[in-house]
Amino acid sequence: MVGKVVCVVGPTACGKTTLGVLLAKRFSGEVVSADSMQIYRGMTIGTAAPTAAEMDGVPHHMIAVADPAESWSAARYVQRAVPVVDGILERGRLPILVGGTGLWLDALVQGRTFAPGKSGGAVRRELQSRLASEGIGPLLAELAAVDPESAARLAAGDEKRILRALEVYRETGETITAHNARTAALPPRYDAVWIGLRFRDRADMRTLIDRRVDQMMASGLLDEVRALAAAGVPREATALQAIGYKELLPVLDGTATVQEAAEEVKLRTRQYAKRQLTWLRRSGAVHWIEWEKERDFPMALQISTEILSAAGVC
Repeated sequence: MVGKVVCVVGPTACGKTTLGVLLAKRFSGEVVSADSMQIYRGMTIGTAAPTAAEMDGVPHHMIAVADPAESWSAARYVQRAVPVVDGILERGRLPILVGGTGLWLDALVQGRTFAPGKSGGAVRRELQSRLASEGIGPLLAELAAVDPESAARLAAGDEKRILRALEVYRETGETITAHNARTAALPPRYDAVWIGLRFRDRADMRTLIDRRVDQMMASGLLDEVRALAAAGVPREATALQAIGYKELLPVLDGTATVQEAAEEVKLRTRQYAKRQLTWLRRSGAVHWIEWEKERDFPMALQISTEILSAAGVC
């Protein structure tokens, strides 16, 4: 029997953390974070990871489980998260998956495997060497010869995915297109009910994002970035490429002011929120709850309860 889970999704700053806790308290649940940056230790402020007070006694998982010098993929996240979700189900409790990283959530819920291939291995090093000497054109042409669907789908500027597609074919003999089609036909790992939060008026979302960034700066985001840099986390590490961190590094170098960096964080966060909404709109499974000017959590909890009752979760 496929276990039931609840996914609370939406763009940044929409209130996923709060609703996740409210649902967990009402339905004897535990929260599993599906945020690609909350996995890193020492990044509480910039990732808006829930504090102990915000958790309100609800167990939270997959937060601060990785060293910020590490680079996690969706596959690695799923490998760690599946036993966590299964453990919650075995205890007779309800997993509440909360996060805005759509790819990671989808991979966890759907149970689709990722194409094998040793990123950073000999094949990848050879491809990267060719990219440096020949440019992306010949590599894209090579991909078109073996996997025309991937080549047509990927833009020439998407060098990372072009190399990945070639790497998978060279190492496995199967195209990434064929792999994805085969795994897409598999039944989902979990029976998920998706609840989405968003603002009816995008301007209200942008206002809240700006206010949240101001709060992060006041709470010591610059000191958090400084501590990560002082600890020796490489500038190219995924953690320091995150929004809110990358933009503040120039302040440490003296090439940008705090105000300039904060405005850049606001801009990048607004752009990211737009991408999150675009990703989520592709799914017809999300039950959307729309905020007006302010977030109304009692209303959201009531609507969510009705949705979950209709889905047989409670």
